[in-house]
Amino acid sequence: MTAIAILLLAAGASSRMLGRDKLMEDVDGQPLLTLMCRRAALTGLAVYVTLPGIAHPRANATGTAAQVPVPDAQDGMSASIRRGVAALPKEAEAVMILPADMPEIETQDLLHIAAHFGGEDSPVLRATATDGTPGHPVLFPRRCFGALQNLSGDQGARSVLKSETVQTIPLPDRHALTDLDTPEDWAAWRSRR
Repeated sequence: MTAIAILLLAAGASSRMLGRDKLMEDVDGQPLLTLMCRRAALTGLAVYVTLPGIAHPRANATGTAAQVPVPDAQDGMSASIRRGVAALPKEAEAVMILPADMPEIETQDLLHIAAHFGGEDSPVLRATATDGTPGHPVLFPRRCFGALQNLSGDQGARSVLKSETVQTIPLPDRHALTDLDTPEDWAAWRSRR
């Protein structure tokens, strides 16, 4: 299992936050990005985090995660995935990709997905909510790395998912779905807590 790397996507512009940075929003007394990097690190797996640049304020919130600058972050999520996958060590057998704005993903959720990885012939593993709605994280075996490095636009890895066998892994409640993109999302989530 140690040959799985976790890739947190944190190079986006937070453009729908009206001037606030969603990844620096406070969750339990720390920036969301710090919390997510810590949860990922607690798995014992290698953790990589994409950033708009190493001088960006988010760079101070990544803990022990390996930082991957994405100078072309304006190209969308595909740029983060391309740069992040390119930064992985050659011994990585799989990458678990997770947007960093998902505060309900716990360390145990990441370990649960990783435990289903079956080696080089493993299907792609995709987290779902308890009702089966697909979400994140998604674990891609190494055979997908080439396709991930050829992505373009802001569609993420949908094209890769369409060409692969995908096994869904349910996570508790809405862990796999809760992402917070707007001030309204944050306010609603905080009121539910």
